[in-house]
Amino acid sequence: MSNQNLRRDEAAARSRLLTVESYDVELDLGNAADPAAPGFRSRSTIHFTCSESAASTFVDFIHGGVQAVVVNGKAYDPAETVTGSRIELRNLQAGINTVSIEGTALYSRSGEGLHRFTDPADGKTYLYTQYEPADARRVFANFEQPDLKASFTFHVTAPSDWEVASNGVEAARTPLGDGTLSRWDFSPTQRISTYITCVLAGGYFKATDLWSAVLDDGTELVVPLAAYCRASMAEHFDPENIFDTTKRGLDFFHRLFAYPYPFGKYDQAFVPEYNLGAMENPGLVTFTEAYLFRTKATEAQYEARANTILHEMAHMWFGDLVTMRWWDDLWLKESFADYMGALAVDEATGWTNSWVSFANRRKAWAYVQDQLPTTHPIVADIPDLEAAKQNFDGITYAKGASVLKQLVAYVGFEAFIEASRTYFYRHAYGNTTLEDLLDVLSSASGRDMRLWSRQWLQTAGVPVLEVEAETGADGTYSSVIVHQDAPDPVSGEQVPRPHRVRLGSYGFTSDGWLERTGVVELDVVGRHTPVPELVGTEPPALLLPNDGDLTYAKIRFDTASLATVLEVLPRLRDPLARAITLSALWNSVRDGLLSARDYVRLVIRTAPSEPGAGVLQALLDNARYAVERYAPAEIRDEVREQLFEAVSGQLAEAPGGTDRQLILARTAAALGRHSTSHNELLRGLLSGSVAYPGLAVDPDLRWRLWQALSATGSAGPEELKAELAGDNTAAGRVGYTVAAAAIPDPRVKAEAWQRAVHTVELSNELLSATIEGITLGGHELLDGYVSDYFASLESVWSSRSIELASRVVAGLYPGAQDLPLHTVPADHPVLALSQEWLELNPEAPAALRRIVIEQQDHLLRSLRAQAAAR
Repeated sequence: MSNQNLRRDEAAARSRLLTVESYDVELDLGNAADPAAPGFRSRSTIHFTCSESAASTFVDFIHGGVQAVVVNGKAYDPAETVTGSRIELRNLQAGINTVSIEGTALYSRSGEGLHRFTDPADGKTYLYTQYEPADARRVFANFEQPDLKASFTFHVTAPSDWEVASNGVEAARTPLGDGTLSRWDFSPTQRISTYITCVLAGGYFKATDLWSAVLDDGTELVVPLAAYCRASMAEHFDPENIFDTTKRGLDFFHRLFAYPYPFGKYDQAFVPEYNLGAMENPGLVTFTEAYLFRTKATEAQYEARANTILHEMAHMWFGDLVTMRWWDDLWLKESFADYMGALAVDEATGWTNSWVSFANRRKAWAYVQDQLPTTHPIVADIPDLEAAKQNFDGITYAKGASVLKQLVAYVGFEAFIEASRTYFYRHAYGNTTLEDLLDVLSSASGRDMRLWSRQWLQTAGVPVLEVEAETGADGTYSSVIVHQDAPDPVSGEQVPRPHRVRLGSYGFTSDGWLERTGVVELDVVGRHTPVPELVGTEPPALLLPNDGDLTYAKIRFDTASLATVLEVLPRLRDPLARAITLSALWNSVRDGLLSARDYVRLVIRTAPSEPGAGVLQALLDNARYAVERYAPAEIRDEVREQLFEAVSGQLAEAPGGTDRQLILARTAAALGRHSTSHNELLRGLLSGSVAYPGLAVDPDLRWRLWQALSATGSAGPEELKAELAGDNTAAGRVGYTVAAAAIPDPRVKAEAWQRAVHTVELSNELLSATIEGITLGGHELLDGYVSDYFASLESVWSSRSIELASRVVAGLYPGAQDLPLHTVPADHPVLALSQEWLELNPEAPAALRRIVIEQQDHLLRSLRAQAAAR
């Protein structure tokens, strides 16, 4: 039985017993370029103090064999001390202890531990580590929990012509033997947690720069900067832009936090097959190389990259300098970094619509997550590591950030920053809980923050704020009330929360624009909050709840305001007001209050005048999802065709070389996955017989077009292989894999299903590409795999890491279903099979059950929306 799933109580017991001082870690990566080599030598020497004599505990190590275990100079037989991923330490002495463990760690293809990637473009090998929440134990033996911080010294043996980096500054590099291998020695780190240690090695391209700042004592802080990418990506690398954002961020946070950057250097590596957007390893931040744009990218994509860079930078203080004690308080780093990332983009870069992007993307993610049966409070109950892995979700990130924005409106920005500064100085290089944060917030604001915490951090679910407005005989408001509906997702009882909100009044200008004419700021408390300031005033064309997006809540318009936005939304000039309105309308679609047909019509009217690339992309993405999941089957083709005609028409008229043109071309390709009637345009773009001035049909767009043709059976394997031959890159391989698995041939689907579900041969990125290809096009070919999906769940979970298993379970859930006429959603057979599996498998891992429950709920929501639209 696996013992990898460390429990909270086990971690707490180990923390009471131990204080870890330092690690000395040696990794021999000299064989990494040999694909037949499964693992590498790893040696950890750990110095720690123990509070008891003759005590026992364990070290964590997920390994391919342990060769030596030495405790305080005494060697132990690994056969007697190693059980699964735990190495027992016996007869510890009170006071200082030294443990040395040598073993074989395994190279990874899942993006967990030390990931190994061979570049198809040039055959070079690339390695990087990714540990959150608990995968450092895949690389070296350690006490894998966030509150046992220590100083880490890494030594790495690797080919001499490689770039090698770690958290610390390179202290020495020594050629070995004939000089083909060298040993890199790195300086000790500050006290940090195991999950944010990092090693990078391979044929990386490296760029360098410097950032400096004057400290309060007049001395200068100089921080070396570096940026890495694969050698074959160097021609697409733009380190000057990355360094510019980095310097702006360091300037901003240096002033804001009044605590000098604490980790010496600041490297950033853009790596292949990365599971996350980025990871905040101090001194060596890692990013997905999707943020390197080998083809044309929109301003929204560049803004998203800047947001991620600054999000990770905020972690240097929130998460790295001060770290949560256990994963219950994961939000102490992720919510703050999400909020600070958006704030820094808004105030320190050239992008001024950061909060628009936040409202459109991040909060939308939170609203979806917070309406699932598996929702949880921001301060969550995390009993073990599997639960921790599942809680890197929209609640912890985006809802937490939204609530922090509400907190800033509640206590004031200056009090919030004063509390943050105190928090850093009081707990530097240590670990905290919720109580530690509440203490500094209460002190800085003069308010008792524990009530606020109970109402916002320790409750779950999305409040709904709805405006009810009545007019009198004279045409003025006789009553305006903000109603709050805030049921607890489990009990159903109302748990209203305090909201600091603005009600914005909008009227038409002489030239037809809808602009703000007034604002009422108020505290919404309880179920019903009257707004006496508006009584006796003339109703505006639009009364916008949550103007400025200060709070976290879905909003509903009064009747007159809803009529206005449905009719003239494109005339609403303010970008944030428009984003809030669009978010409200999308939530109404998801809740079955606005039909997919009406939403698509709204998008068709709104898209031509939407100036923001990020908003336009979100609009079109939502419209496509509404068509495929929320439109009844009998009208889906019609509504999709209306959307395609509008998109292709706008594409023909879009200014050349603009973000609008590129977004519309990508959307046309995505819509083309469902009908052969669009093949003329798709093939014309590929061949060049259809050309729009300024539109580059680059490799990214070409693969999107091929995937559309493949999904409708309009492109075959030989054409796809020919395209791959001309784009033999990592991205090309992914594009090809999606397209090849999308071909609607039963034999193709059977082979792809077998590879994804019943083998473990695919790397993380190619597994995701295969899953995407399997699910493209209609679901009829996959109906025969529904039974096998449920029958295979437990074997999939037990045979893979949680990362890869989660991709299979979520990605291949049969969620693309239609509601037959004259039936009710709850009776759908896939929902019944889901419920049957859950009832028959109550002891299945909680993380697995959570995914099935969530996918079941997504399907139920789509079926309900289809039913409501009939």
